[in-house]
Amino acid sequence: MSVFSLGRFVAILVKEFVQMRRDRLTFAMMVGIPIIQLVLFGYAINSDPKSLPTAVLSADNSIFARSIVRAMENSAYFKVVRHARDEEEIDRAVAIGEVQFAVTIPENFGRKLVRGERPVLLLEADASDPAATSNALSALLTLNQTALARDLNGSLAALATAPPAFEVRVHRRYNPEGNTQYNIVPGLMGVVLTMTMIMMTSLAMTRERERGTMENLLATPVKPVEVMAGKIVPYIIVGYVQVTIILLTAKLLFGVPMVGSLTLLSLVLVLFIAANLAVGFTFSTLARNQMQAMQMTFFFFLPSMLLSGFMFPFRGMPTWAQWLGEILPLTHFLRIVRGILLKGNTVSEIMPNIWPIGLFLLVVSVIALARYRETLD
Repeated sequence: MSVFSLGRFVAILVKEFVQMRRDRLTFAMMVGIPIIQLVLFGYAINSDPKSLPTAVLSADNSIFARSIVRAMENSAYFKVVRHARDEEEIDRAVAIGEVQFAVTIPENFGRKLVRGERPVLLLEADASDPAATSNALSALLTLNQTALARDLNGSLAALATAPPAFEVRVHRRYNPEGNTQYNIVPGLMGVVLTMTMIMMTSLAMTRERERGTMENLLATPVKPVEVMAGKIVPYIIVGYVQVTIILLTAKLLFGVPMVGSLTLLSLVLVLFIAANLAVGFTFSTLARNQMQAMQMTFFFFLPSMLLSGFMFPFRGMPTWAQWLGEILPLTHFLRIVRGILLKGNTVSEIMPNIWPIGLFLLVVSVIALARYRETLD
């Protein structure tokens, strides 16, 4: 008997290809995941975000104030989306994440500039995500030297020489030191919950089907919604244990500030964990084995991690990628957890990110229950 038979080798080779053809879901994952990675990293990921939303509060209507705002927009990093009426409007816009920057031009700015008094222009930045603001702030450092190049001529030409005619004072809100741990560690809470909740639920349900215990469950008078709730609630408790560990680590090891209400955060966690568990439950009704359940988990987890704003600035992505990201519950949870911990956001300020998670939970739960009823039939 020969050590290696080409015929036997070809037979096994053909068998494996036949098996791959039969397992269409696994084959689709093998092809789909690399394509998703290529598309997202090639088109959607951008570490240098531009056209960042900016609010302007101007108490001066001089040509100099208008030139400065126009110069900021010409830099491509700033896009004025709101002209605020007072500081309260500015504070709320920054707190809820509606704008990334807020520019305040004080009263008599133009008059003081002409007198050579070097007036101060205040720029407030939402620095809870340092990666989203660092390049824009670097570009801003040259603004006071170039913004008024066309206006400072004639009798004002002397003001165009050093030092600059006005001062730009930057206020990095919520993270003055630009500490990346303040952004990453709270975000890890959402990432860990997304991966573990979906994976544990989908594997648990699929495991019952593989072991034959699902048939025993289906023989009982238990209703689909009762099965779903019974499977989800234990993992909600597990999720809270994970969150407690992450919060303690964030506080004791990394010194992450916790400005807002942890009670409010714990209430939002129920919704977010339930949304992820519903996804895992849905995957369990689609997967025929635990391997497929694992593959589906990563198929969902990869876009969630890349398009949510956890690894790369959300506003740096193209519009189509932002639309996809807005569908994912992780995107909204990251804004909520960072808003509560770093900014001290209240219910009214996080509400724009609560209802999308609730809507996602509702839609996925309906799909999961419908799929489970098909399993019953």
